[in-house]
Amino acid sequence: MLMKAIIIAQAGGTAELQIREIPVPHIQNGEVLIQVKAISINPVDTKTRKGNGQYSQIKDDHPIILGWDVSGVVSQSKSDLFNVGDEVFGMVNFPGHGKAYAEFVASPATHLALKPGEISHEEAAAATLAALTAYQSLVNTARIQAGQKILIHAAAGGVGHFAVQIAKHFGAYVAGTSSAKNKDFVLNLGADEHIDYHTTQLEEHAKDFDMVLDTIGGDNIDRSLTVIKQGGILISIPSGLNDSVGEKSKAKGVSGYTFKVASNGKDMQVIADYLKQGIIKAHVSETLSFEEMAIAHEQLESGRTVGKVVISLINEPE
Repeated sequence: MLMKAIIIAQAGGTAELQIREIPVPHIQNGEVLIQVKAISINPVDTKTRKGNGQYSQIKDDHPIILGWDVSGVVSQSKSDLFNVGDEVFGMVNFPGHGKAYAEFVASPATHLALKPGEISHEEAAAATLAALTAYQSLVNTARIQAGQKILIHAAAGGVGHFAVQIAKHFGAYVAGTSSAKNKDFVLNLGADEHIDYHTTQLEEHAKDFDMVLDTIGGDNIDRSLTVIKQGGILISIPSGLNDSVGEKSKAKGVSGYTFKVASNGKDMQVIADYLKQGIIKAHVSETLSFEEMAIAHEQLESGRTVGKVVISLINEPE
């Protein structure tokens, strides 16, 4: 049985994203085969396509199929966790080779959760890598507590918009940075304060944050350290742009951590519960077709995406 998949023969531009027909993957014990209904696109996808990100880990595992975020229906199961016909979603095999840009994806069952019936496949796919990153960094790593004052950079972005919602759920005071045009979006997420990064010098802001979630890296780390309390926490996500965060933070009396999300079905179930209860909502700014994957990558690389870009396969021909 064949399926459509988007493969890259080598690292490069969006022209490398080529639709091919390849065999449907076989599943191993403990895995399920997902008929994919929606795929979420992340910055790590575009970085990996260009030869960075996860490329070094997957470049010798052909065919190279990008993507980690899926929502769909179980079509085969070799796991006691899910049955054929279950609607599931999750981040598959990260870090590693998720192979999500395909009509069917083989996934460890322990990387998935049941999709709440209240949300669409597009919303579910959007609430995978980005939502897990926000949850695992704030809750598992930083041990967020009620009453803390938290600064979230790029609060209108994929990770940021989930982080604002999760931090508010835990009872934190949240300030979020974005451009002025996204001020209302950030405040509507629940943020207590908006900071326009174009017009506000962060160094001049009150120096009383307990925690900063950095989704930008580079010089942003230095600016962030000027507004964190002694004994506070800086968590920096962008790999390759935050290697010095620990050393720089220690010099300022701050605990600094680099962070990388990892597939985890139990955490995914927490995200599912949050979605079901309306604690978080995925903002899908654009839904494109499987054939428009290159456009999705270009949209994300523009740096102007609000929330998430999703690929829908629901209306694809069987």
